[in-house]
Amino acid sequence: MSANTRPPGPPTQTYDSAFLKACRREPVPHTPVWFMRQAGRSLPEYLKVREGVPMLESCMRPELVTEITLQPVRRHKVDAAIYFSDIVVPLKAIGVDLDIKPGVGPVVAEPIRRREDLARLRDLTPDDVAYVTEAIGALTGELGATPLIGFAGAPFTLASYLVEGGPSRNHENTKALMYGDPGLWADLLDRLADITAAFLKVQIEAGASAVQLFDSWVGALAPDDYRRSVMPASAKVFDAVAGYGVPRIHFGVGTGELLGLMGEAGADVVGVDWRVPLDEAARRVGPGKALQGNLDPAVLFAPREAVEEQAGRMLDAAAGLEGHVFNLGHGVLPTTNPDALTRLVEYVHTRTAR
Repeated sequence: MSANTRPPGPPTQTYDSAFLKACRREPVPHTPVWFMRQAGRSLPEYLKVREGVPMLESCMRPELVTEITLQPVRRHKVDAAIYFSDIVVPLKAIGVDLDIKPGVGPVVAEPIRRREDLARLRDLTPDDVAYVTEAIGALTGELGATPLIGFAGAPFTLASYLVEGGPSRNHENTKALMYGDPGLWADLLDRLADITAAFLKVQIEAGASAVQLFDSWVGALAPDDYRRSVMPASAKVFDAVAGYGVPRIHFGVGTGELLGLMGEAGADVVGVDWRVPLDEAARRVGPGKALQGNLDPAVLFAPREAVEEQAGRMLDAAAGLEGHVFNLGHGVLPTTNPDALTRLVEYVHTRTAR
């Protein structure tokens, strides 16, 4: 932690929130709810303020970040806000030549595949992302007792984008590097772990009450590969922010076989996608961790009664958990009816009220 850091633990005004209590596996007044990708995509008010503004630019304008982050809290009455950004923002901030292309995703101009390419990944400093500090300062003032979740992309997923040059279905270049040059691979992930940890520290020191590490592509790996080639870097990130005392959430897609290892990496809360029931996920993760998830995002396209039936089954599976944060098993799909999300929050709050 820097000399200017705040005392360990979440900000005082959010400490007793249902979300943070669930993360700490303490009794809650109701099961807390938030949604991945709740800030944006499906909201008409988001589309309006983003009109004509490229994605990366929108992540670097504090007033826009503040407005977009607050929109789902106002509309849905969720129990936590998620900071509006993108996982490649810290890479852009240190000078990596990349852009987010509509309909494609992050595209890197010069992929990193040789040892000399590592020199392009310099350390990230708070000055590189001063707009993050400014936006979080404004957000925590507006949110009051509602926690703000900071986030970052995990080293493996960032490495995948950097090595492939963009999104990939099979991650063939990534795996070729991981298997073919394990020394370079380890150094790449270690460098990315330092950048990621620095980015999370900026968010925590600015006022975030919790952080989530997104490992979007890590489900492409077998458990042995994860343990040997990825887990050390993820653990380094979690260790780097452990002293702040804020909950650390770990989430990946298609990670049913990795859930126990993802918990071992250092998370306080393990996110679960929709493919594994929460009671089974709890068995795989083991004691001492809260779980987050895990309604299939596509369920929200069904009639209200069907959505509530599926959510009810999920809540039944979560009944015996040490701590549970209700979420989807992945992000909100862009064409989701926002009213379905609002109704789902109300349903979960009402059904689990204690």
